[in-house]
Amino acid sequence: MTESSLPASSEQATLIERLRTENGALREELEETNQGVLALYAELDNQADELRQASDLKSRFLSYMSHEFRTPLGSILSITRLLADELDGPLSPEQHKQVQFISTATRELGDMVDDLLDLAKIEAGRITISPAWFDMLDLFAALRGMFRPIVDVTAVDLIFEEPEGLPRLYTDDKKLAQILRNFISNALKFTSRGEVRVSVVLETPDRVRFAVSDTGIGIAPELHGALFEDFSQVDSPLQKRLRGTGLGLSLCKRFAVLLGGEVGFQSEPGVGSTFYVLIPLAIAQEPADES
Repeated sequence: MTESSLPASSEQATLIERLRTENGALREELEETNQGVLALYAELDNQADELRQASDLKSRFLSYMSHEFRTPLGSILSITRLLADELDGPLSPEQHKQVQFISTATRELGDMVDDLLDLAKIEAGRITISPAWFDMLDLFAALRGMFRPIVDVTAVDLIFEEPEGLPRLYTDDKKLAQILRNFISNALKFTSRGEVRVSVVLETPDRVRFAVSDTGIGIAPELHGALFEDFSQVDSPLQKRLRGTGLGLSLCKRFAVLLGGEVGFQSEPGVGSTFYVLIPLAIAQEPADES
C-alpha cells in the first residue's frame, strides 16, 4: 500500500461514518414523523366518528320532532275546517278571517315540518327514488289544480306553457313535482304583480329542462352563491313577513341530484327570477317496455 492511498482511505471512512450518522438521524426523524402522522390519523378518525354520531343524532331529532308535530297540526287543520264550514253555527266575517289566518299559519308550519323531515331522511340515507313513466301534461295539470286556490286570491297570473311534442318521462314524478312546487311557491311568494310562468323544453336529446320564471323582486347578486345552501333565505322586506325554514331550495338541489340532474337560476333585482331543474328523460336504466 502506498502512502498516498492512506489519506484517501481515511477520507472515505470518515465520509461513510458521517453518512451513517446522518442516515440514522434521518431514520429517527422519519420515525417521529410517522408517529405524528399516525396520531393525527387517529385523531381525525375520532373526530369523524364524533361528527357521524352528531349527524345521526341531528337526523334522528329532526325526524322525531317532525313526526311529533304532524298530529297536532292535523288536528288544528281539522278544527279550522269545521269552524269555516260553520257546522257549529255561523261565523262573522271577522271570525272567518281569523280562522283563515289560523289555517294559513298551520299549513305554513306543516310545510316547514315536511322540509325538516325530508332533510332528516336525506341525511340518514332513507330517501328512495320510485321512477315510473308519466306524461308532463298530467304533471302540469296536477300543479295547476294545486295552486288554483292561491292564484284566485292574488294579482299574479300563473301560466303553464303546454308541453307540446315532448316525450314521456321515466323518473320519480313526486320528487320532480316537489321541486317545481317549491319553485312555484317561492315565485308566487316574491311576486306581487305580473306573472309566474312554468315551462318545459327538451334541452338535449336525453335531458329536459323545467323552468319557473317570475316578474318578482329578484335576488341581489351577493346572495346568489349561497341560495341553495341549507337555511339560506333572501333578505328582503317580503321575507321578513313570510316565514320559512330556508330549506326549500336546498332540498330541491338534493332531490335534483337524486334524479340525476341539477338545479340553477338567473335573477336580476327588480326584474325577476328564473329557477330551473335539468334532469334526464329517463333516470338510471329505463325498462324495456313503456306500456
